[in-house]
Amino acid sequence: MNAKRWAATACATVLATAGLVTATASGAYAAPTGCSYQLDTVERWASSYCSGGTGEHRIWVLEKHFLAEVGYIPVYGPWVPAGETSYTRIPPHTIVDIRVETR
Repeated sequence: MNAKRWAATACATVLATAGLVTATASGAYAAPTGCSYQLDTVERWASSYCSGGTGEHRIWVLEKHFLAEVGYIPVYGPWVPAGETSYTRIPPHTIVDIRVETR
């Protein structure tokens, strides 16, 4: 399998898995609410914060490596409860997508 096809497959798998995890979250928890994210491209970090609800959230960033054959790089912080901050350092590549994942 060539590098481009592998990268595309890996990216699709990551996105599908993230969607599946979000879609199958337990009904016993209400998803976090009041979520936002911050991004600092100079100091190279991203964070998410959810002010209400229950359940957990994390920051999720998708980057494209500067070497095309490497492809996409998913970067994410730890799952944390609402009211806490999920934080991650990010490498110096092009940001393609950023979001707050909840469960």
